[in-house]
Amino acid sequence: MAAQKINEGLEHIAKAEKYLKTGFLKWKPDYDSAASEYGKAAVAFKNAKQFEQAKDACLREAVAHENNRALFHAAKAYEQAGMMLKEMQKLSEAVQLIEKASMMYLENGTPDTAAMALERAGKLIENVDPEKAVQLYQQTANVFENEERLRQAVELLGKASRLLVRGRRFDEAALSIQKEKNIYKEIENYPTCYKKTIAQVLVHLHRNDYVAAERCVRESYSIPGFNGSEDCAALEQLLEGYDQQDQDQVSEVCNSPLFKYMDNDYAKLGLSLVVPGGGIKKKSPATPQAKPDGVTTAAADEEEDEYSGGLC
Repeated sequence: MAAQKINEGLEHIAKAEKYLKTGFLKWKPDYDSAASEYGKAAVAFKNAKQFEQAKDACLREAVAHENNRALFHAAKAYEQAGMMLKEMQKLSEAVQLIEKASMMYLENGTPDTAAMALERAGKLIENVDPEKAVQLYQQTANVFENEERLRQAVELLGKASRLLVRGRRFDEAALSIQKEKNIYKEIENYPTCYKKTIAQVLVHLHRNDYVAAERCVRESYSIPGFNGSEDCAALEQLLEGYDQQDQDQVSEVCNSPLFKYMDNDYAKLGLSLVVPGGGIKKKSPATPQAKPDGVTTAAADEEEDEYSGGLC
């Protein structure tokens, strides 16, 4: 069966090359017919699991379409070549071809198809090269944003933000989440803005930037419904515990369902949050109270501490 499909593919390649030949009575190559034959060859090779030959056929098809000024079909062929490379586990090369295809889709005036191609490339490379995946998701978000498809744009930004958090690239993550929050605010999805504020605060605290975390909460008071929400109350409690170096209070908030059932990457940030100073709770200074014998409580405590280890 495989041998039959390989022979079928080779026959289509031979036909394609005939269409490209010129002669005394044929001055111009028949790029359209050649592209069609290369496409058929690619399918035959793919069915025979000869992915290298299938990839080469796709690339030849793409060039034929380009020569015929059929940009959309050329882009499709480049994308298919990328998928053959994926089957061969050559993911970086696959992504390069899919990116090339997306640029051609844009040039052809089909931005939706370009965005979908970029998203596919991101998914392809996410576990191998997260940094590249972030770039691809951000590119996709930009394409959707330019088309005023904000819901699709913000979904891709969310993927980029989570990857940045996973890679502990907190400075970039903070900016990415802020952009998400701005878009959710623009489309009036206020409850999601509250969740993004929690994510922001956790990221800022992992950056050891309490001031930025506090500012996030303060600025979010302008979002309708935030002040008085359970999200707001939990964040105020979290910041208070962090500022007072009360690890128990911080852990209690971060272990609450509100935090634990966030996206996994943010839930992990909450569970791993450690307050500065080793979690020793600050004690507010107490007013010294007089004992019956006239010695203050504080002085008595000092006396006890001085001899608590026994006499030397």
